[in-house]
Order: sequence, then C-alpha cells, then structure tokens
Amino acid sequence: MVIMFVGALELEVLLGDVHSLKEKRSLVRPVVAELQRKFSVSAAEAGHHNLHRRALIGVAVVGADVTHVRDVLDSCERLVAARPELELLSARQRLLGPEDE
Repeated sequence: MVIMFVGALELEVLLGDVHSLKEKRSLVRPVVAELQRKFSVSAAEAGHHNLHRRALIGVAVVGADVTHVRDVLDSCERLVAARPELELLSARQRLLGPEDE
C-alpha cells in the first residue's frame, strides 16, 4: 500500500510601503521563488491580487512521511516570517492523508 500526504499552507502577509501592484509583485515574486527553490514546493500568490499592501501566498508539498511534510511547511512559514519587508498576519496549515477522502 502506498501512503501519501499532501500539505497546504496559506500565508497572509502585509507589505510595507507599497503604492502599486507592480511594487507588490516585486516583493512577492522573490519570496515565492525562494520558497520553490529552497524547499522544492509549489508556491504562488493565491489571493488579494487587487490589493497593494496584502498578499496571500499558497504553498503545497507532497510526501510519503507526514513528519517531513509538516517540517517543510513549518520551514516555509519561518522563512516568510523572517522576511523584513513582510509582516506575517496569519498562517494556516492543512494536511491530507490516506484516511481523508
């Protein structure tokens, strides 16, 4: 039997002194790229597209070990929380396993 776990992370962030969507993208894109590069996750700006100072970043990871999936999501959250140009407003994790349908 193959066991697979899917982890999802929603990170709502407040951006600093941003006055346009172009400035917002210049802050959010590098964060998304770093998450993808550093942790081999899928990541994207997933919400608040029309707001200048807020962003919702979504992260997803798949693995065979639930502990590994949780560790990766925790590491992604810490990376975003440590960015000085962002203020992490909320972080929500979800985990789907073989018993979920």
